[in-house]
Amino acid sequence: MKAVLLVVLSCTAYLASAGPMYKDELGDYPRYIDFPDGEGKLHRVDLEAEPDYALLDEVTRNPANNQYILFTRQNRRSGQTLVINNQNSINRSNFNARRPTIVVAHGWLSNQHTDINPTIRDAALNAEDVNVIVVDWRRLAMSDYATAARGVPAVGRGVGQFLIFLNRVTGAPFNTMHLVGFSLGAHLVGNAGRELGGRAARVTGLDPAGPLWNMNSGRLRGSDGVYVEAIHTDGGVGGLGIGSAVANADFFPNGGNSQPGCALSLCNHNRAWELFASTLTRNHLVGNQCSNTLQITTNSCRGSRLNMGNNILNKRGSGLFRLDTGRRYPF
Repeated sequence: MKAVLLVVLSCTAYLASAGPMYKDELGDYPRYIDFPDGEGKLHRVDLEAEPDYALLDEVTRNPANNQYILFTRQNRRSGQTLVINNQNSINRSNFNARRPTIVVAHGWLSNQHTDINPTIRDAALNAEDVNVIVVDWRRLAMSDYATAARGVPAVGRGVGQFLIFLNRVTGAPFNTMHLVGFSLGAHLVGNAGRELGGRAARVTGLDPAGPLWNMNSGRLRGSDGVYVEAIHTDGGVGGLGIGSAVANADFFPNGGNSQPGCALSLCNHNRAWELFASTLTRNHLVGNQCSNTLQITTNSCRGSRLNMGNNILNKRGSGLFRLDTGRRYPF
C-alpha cells in the first residue's frame, strides 16, 4: 500500500515519562515547518500566517463547495456525484437507505483521489454491502494550512447539512451512519457529527490534526456521535498527529508515537488510516484498556479489551487503549 500523506501537524506531545498531554497552541513546533503534500512534496508552512478570510467567508456561506462521491457494490470504481438540495442526484444514484453509510473525509492538500479514499472504500465494500460517500473538500483543503484549519468547522457543518438532506429525502437513519476522517478530516467529521446533534452512530478520527487545534473548541470530541473513536499513531514530540485523548475511546497503537516499519513521521501518521482499513475486513486489532498514559508509554495496560476500528455501528467503549501491531499490511 502506498504511504501517501494527507498531512497535518500536531501541537501536542508525549512527555518522556507521562505520555500524551495538552500544551499551548504551537506546542513544541517552531513557527515555520516543512512538510509534504499528498504527493510527498515539501512545503514551508507558517503556523501564524494570516488566513484567507475571503475564502473562509465563501466556504462558510456555501456548503455546496463540498463534493460527495458515492460508491457502492454496483459502482465500485465509478463514483456517482450526490448534490446537496438536489433530490434527483440521489434518486438517480445507487444510494440505498437500507444500507449502512460510511462517510470518508481526507486531510490537507488532498482530494477524492488520494490514497485514503480508495483504500477505505475498497476495504469497506469488500467487507459488507454499504454506501461509501467520499467527501472531496479540496476547495478549502488546497489552501494554506492556517486557512484550511480555520475553515474546517464550517466545512464540517456543511457535511452535516448534506447528511440531514440525505436523511430527509431518503429516510436513511443517522444511526446507520459512520463518519470517518483523517488528520484535518478528523476534526471535519467531528463538526459534521455535531451538526447532526451527535446522532451519527459513529465518528472515527484517524490521527486527528494538532496545530491550531489544541485549545480549539471546534476539534473532534466525544459528544460528536453516539460513539466516537480516535486512533493515534504519530503523537510524539514533533509528530504529525495529536497525542492526547479526544474521543470516547482513544487507541494508541504501539504507544501512539511511532509505528513498526516506519522510519519517518509521515509513515507513522498515515498508518492510522492503513490500520483502520485493515480492521474493516478483518476486525483483528484489539486493545487493552489503560489506567493512565504512563501505562501506554510502558506498554503495561492490562484492562478490558476492545477491538479498534471496524464498522460495527452499535460499538461502545470508553477510555485509553494500547495495542501492538505488525510492521506491514494487514498488521
